[in-house]
Amino acid sequence: MQIDIKEKAKILKERIARSENIVIFGHVNPDGDAIGSSLGLYHYLKNKGKKTTVVMPNDFPGFLKWIPGANEIVDFEKQKAVVTELLIAADIIFYCDFNDLKRIRALSDIKAEIRAYKVMIDHHPQPTGFADIEFSDTSVSSASELVYEVILEMGDSGLIDSDVANSILTGIITDTGLFHHNSENPRVFEVLAGLIRAGGDKEKVINEVYNTFTNNRLRLLGSSLYNGMQVYAEYGSAYIVITLEDQKKFDYQIGDSEGHVNWPLSINEVNFSALFIEKDDYVKASFRSKGSFDVNVFAREHYNGGGHKKAAGGKSYKPLNKTIEEFVSLIKKYKKEIKNER
Repeated sequence: MQIDIKEKAKILKERIARSENIVIFGHVNPDGDAIGSSLGLYHYLKNKGKKTTVVMPNDFPGFLKWIPGANEIVDFEKQKAVVTELLIAADIIFYCDFNDLKRIRALSDIKAEIRAYKVMIDHHPQPTGFADIEFSDTSVSSASELVYEVILEMGDSGLIDSDVANSILTGIITDTGLFHHNSENPRVFEVLAGLIRAGGDKEKVINEVYNTFTNNRLRLLGSSLYNGMQVYAEYGSAYIVITLEDQKKFDYQIGDSEGHVNWPLSINEVNFSALFIEKDDYVKASFRSKGSFDVNVFAREHYNGGGHKKAAGGKSYKPLNKTIEEFVSLIKKYKKEIKNER
């Protein structure tokens, strides 16, 4: 039997009340929503007097490290033994911004005796059912927005201070790409207003995330658009490639390609954009659309990935040149869907 968010929130509030040690996980290669939702929840739980730790599977972009509490995040790659001890002691484990344990990579392989109650808070489709209780809603903009809704449902709006608000604002603003996607539901703007009333600083969040580029990051963007972008107007598509050589040339850091995939969508004829980043043993793929083309389905069927209708990602295990060849053949196949032709 399905239970609604109010009943789930009641169950969760009771669990939190009798818990002492809480751990919060975000997904591998954490983005703004993984960090924002996790830290928003972290500050809320700290305000309730709970001993809480945020764990990320690996490091995250520098433009997210200004968020209050970011310096307290435990990096699993660097502190595996510490994380194992935290898991053994945990009463509750929260999983934010993912719905499949594959998204925490090696963390999911820890064989320690874990007795914790598992709580998932996520907005991606098709959860795999690993948690004891799931807050899952694909209609929200982000996991961060859903964290806000869960806090409200638990009757704890008074515990949303500026640290909670700015964390959640970061997740919403980044996962919507400054409200370019995942923001069709008017509720997201009501949430935004509530966060600002609670002390959130929208201008500060936007400035810290989008106006703190390094020289190399901006030059990488210029090179990506001039040298790495190919446009196929006849198929309503475009892609950008960032090679290993590009990454070396511009001293690539985690997060330096953030937002690259969105730029081709500013071209009038382009409804579907892809970004391919060459790695040592695979190619990372990101997809965006501004029409009716479902990139979540596209990523699931062809790139071992998934996400949302207008924003998704995945991987190719073929060499970069073969990955590009395959992509071009696919956009030809999907031409009508991409261009919304009858």
